[in-house]
Amino acid sequence: MSAYSISAPTTRSKWVAGILVVTYAIITMIPLIWIILTAFKSPADAISYPPKVVFDPTLEGYVNLFTTRTRISPEALAALPEPDTWYDRIVRQYDMVIAGPSKFGERFVNSVIIGFGSTFLSVFLGTLAAYAFSRFRIPLADDLLFFILSTRMMPPIAVAIPIFLMYRQLGLSDTHLGMILLYTAVNISLAVWLLKGFIDEIPREYEEAALIDGYTRFQAFYKVVLPQAATGIASTAIFCLIFAWNEYAFAVLLTSANAQTAPPFIPTIIGVGGLDWPAVAAGATLFLLPVMIFTVALRNHLLRGITFGAGRK
Repeated sequence: MSAYSISAPTTRSKWVAGILVVTYAIITMIPLIWIILTAFKSPADAISYPPKVVFDPTLEGYVNLFTTRTRISPEALAALPEPDTWYDRIVRQYDMVIAGPSKFGERFVNSVIIGFGSTFLSVFLGTLAAYAFSRFRIPLADDLLFFILSTRMMPPIAVAIPIFLMYRQLGLSDTHLGMILLYTAVNISLAVWLLKGFIDEIPREYEEAALIDGYTRFQAFYKVVLPQAATGIASTAIFCLIFAWNEYAFAVLLTSANAQTAPPFIPTIIGVGGLDWPAVAAGATLFLLPVMIFTVALRNHLLRGITFGAGRK
């Protein structure tokens, strides 16, 4: 049997790999770039055929996203004073005036509260459960872990109606608390399984040394295990936030006004004054920002978390 050796990649293979990666990145970024560009188009440019790549940018989409407009007669419009702001001038071009703010800001805040609230609760409970499964002898631990994982396999539509009826009886429909608890219940299985893998990689000797030095079990967990598991916690938080942030089915069924998030609200913009695709694109662009910022801020932890333990023998 010949000895096996790992040779360094050649310059040609590096160029081929680099070209493939860049090509893949460009292809996957095209839809995102197109949405961002559409947000700065006028409604006519957004639906023009052939599609316009070069156009005169305008903030009309963002104005329509954040305002509610009403059409008035030319006589009433002529009687109004000259517009004081740039967004008033944009609206006046269509013989309309701003009647007030839209509900997008409220829906966006709801997404932030529910998304980050459920993420924090999922990671918090998942960390405690994962630590217990990793460090203590729990009867039927494998069966319990499989049961926790099986909740993630269930399609949401299968339990949508029972949850709707249960929430209506408990008064949790269209509430922030109800949506946070629901998303936490869905995400906690992912959190437990991911974090258990990270905590299993942390040597028990660290905690034993802390216990010998006089630390309590909680102090050893808080001061020794948590810092070592920070990479896994950050990675798990990103995945939990992505689910809670993008979730649509439960948000449509269980919310209508007070706790409605942005995903169910953004499509309704289409029916306000016609097909206002720039406003829809503007809402989608702003909706991407929190998750993008959160992911970029934790990108180093995410990369380390994905490859954690890969070099272990």
